[in-house]
Amino acid sequence: MGLDDLSKEELKDLVKIYAKNIIALDGVWFQSNEKKNGIDQAMQHDKNAWTKFTITEARRIKKFIGLEEHPGLEGLKKALSIRFSAQGNPVVRLYNEGDFLIYRVDDCRVQSARKKKGMPFHPCKSVGIIEHAYFAKTIDDRIKTESVSCFPDITDESSACIWKFYIPQK
Repeated sequence: MGLDDLSKEELKDLVKIYAKNIIALDGVWFQSNEKKNGIDQAMQHDKNAWTKFTITEARRIKKFIGLEEHPGLEGLKKALSIRFSAQGNPVVRLYNEGDFLIYRVDDCRVQSARKKKGMPFHPCKSVGIIEHAYFAKTIDDRIKTESVSCFPDITDESSACIWKFYIPQK
């Protein structure tokens, strides 16, 4: 059986499986590094990996959906809605709030997995800033990114993390 033999619904399911697999691979890789080298060194490698991966992912999505050079927040919204993390996490919301685009991961596979294993939460804010800012900048270099709530700096207990995107007014 090949991809050509799958229905549209089966292909959608497969995309979700692949997205979950990327999250699982990232988690397994990180935990192996964390166990061998400690959290600080694992975090540095994580930042390096996410910088490169995020740019590649954003470029490919931008090309795939045919975004222009400066597609603005609407272009970013389209790109974020199909990236692996939006497909692989159980509850993700993406919406406009005034001049901002808000990206909420209300249920995070990474933090849920660590909690089940009795591990401390992943201090993902520093990596998340890199991941989300580089993704947004690659889609449109005018877009700025802010963390609203992300471990260890949780300001909204109803969500694992919340990110805000905007284009500064001149």
